[in-house]
Amino acid sequence: MGLKSFEQHRESLRDGREVYFDGERVADVTTHPVLGVGMSFAGIDYKLAEDPEHRGLAVCTDPRTQEAYSRFYKIPETTEDLLKRRELIAAGSRVTGGPPLIKEIGTDALFALHIVADHMDKHLGTSCLPKVRKYYEACRAQDLGFAVAQTDVKGDRSRRPSEQHNPDVYVRVVERRKDGIVVRGAKAHTTASPFANELIVLPTRAMAEADADYAVGFAIPVATPGLKLIAEVSSHPGDNRFDYPVTTDLKMVDTVTVFDNVFVPWERVFLCGEWRYAGELANTFVEFHRFTAASYKLPMCELFIGAAQLIAEYNGVADVTHVRDKIMELIAWTETTRGLLVAAAMEHKVVSPGVARPSITLTNIAKHHFARNYHTMVQNLQDIAGALLVTAPFRRDWENEATRPYLDYYLGGVEGVSGVQRTRAMKLIRDIAASGFGGYQEILSIHAEGSLAAQRITILRDYDVKRCVEIAKTYLKD
Repeated sequence: MGLKSFEQHRESLRDGREVYFDGERVADVTTHPVLGVGMSFAGIDYKLAEDPEHRGLAVCTDPRTQEAYSRFYKIPETTEDLLKRRELIAAGSRVTGGPPLIKEIGTDALFALHIVADHMDKHLGTSCLPKVRKYYEACRAQDLGFAVAQTDVKGDRSRRPSEQHNPDVYVRVVERRKDGIVVRGAKAHTTASPFANELIVLPTRAMAEADADYAVGFAIPVATPGLKLIAEVSSHPGDNRFDYPVTTDLKMVDTVTVFDNVFVPWERVFLCGEWRYAGELANTFVEFHRFTAASYKLPMCELFIGAAQLIAEYNGVADVTHVRDKIMELIAWTETTRGLLVAAAMEHKVVSPGVARPSITLTNIAKHHFARNYHTMVQNLQDIAGALLVTAPFRRDWENEATRPYLDYYLGGVEGVSGVQRTRAMKLIRDIAASGFGGYQEILSIHAEGSLAAQRITILRDYDVKRCVEIAKTYLKD
């Protein structure tokens, strides 16, 4: 098929998958009043390919077969491939106000699986890479959507997986059969899984030999028996674009993902007991995923800049020195992150079997720079806006004939800016920086795609500090 329409993807989710939300089993994720909105948001990857404005960016052509397919599936080989991928991710985020979800995370995992499977085959004599390629080609041909389950619920974090008092707080193999394996456990923070066709499961950390049963990676259809998705939504204010101009249509859905004795056929098992490669697979996925993450965050940075400038103009303080300084900081934050991503793409390394991996050091610095400064940038935006950000009347107060005249009279900004214009700008900033969704984004900046500590460890591990030591030593010669 090559390319699937948004409607075809929507229809493919009506497969009996076991999803729970707010204490109830969801009969149909596409029509549910809350999750249905999340499905439309997550499906932007399909809409981009149908949109004439974005089709040239969102669609590739296979030079061998001339078949069109989603650019998300393009295995990067060059700087141009990585830059186009970054541009496409940013385009989806710019259209929706939030990150595209169901192709980019999954293809990050597929790229990592190609690299690690190749390493395993060369060192262990296994035949994993042909399985990965076959799976990749089948998914690309059907234009499937993915979720990735990586983060285990972990239990006692001071103990390794095999040392836990509850053996199932990390996903593990509980039975090996002739035709496949049975797994049990749970993963957390699985983004957009109710709206995906496939779930790719990866290790969350390096393993020791005693943890071999936990060194497991595989892919299953979301409707697989025993797979249970317990969903949480960052915010669901209903149809109220006045008070929630972003999150009315943007539903970030994550799940606790439960594997209740789930069977996985061998052809879909990519890691099973090869404990020395669990950490490599976890880290290689993150190397691609942090590039994706920083790419989808840039449009939010741009929205911060625009919202700050708009409310400064409405409030009549756009020329005040400290306001200009704060907007400059927002610009520098945004453009430093963007520049680091471009540099990461340009300084990529082609690794076997021919996959261009963005610079690990620069990618992690980009993600760290964004996340380390996020709360300060929220503070800048809040400071520029003022306290009306959280005390402005709601839509129904503006619709009430008894209160509307007072609000019109008193809440206007500079000459020519009405009370309703100023209030709506405040509501926009509240929605992205002082709401449930705003809080979700603040936590996301710290923990999503790995913690700040994880990024610092990766930067130190990847950077050639010894080279710099040798440079320093040259100045110590007699």
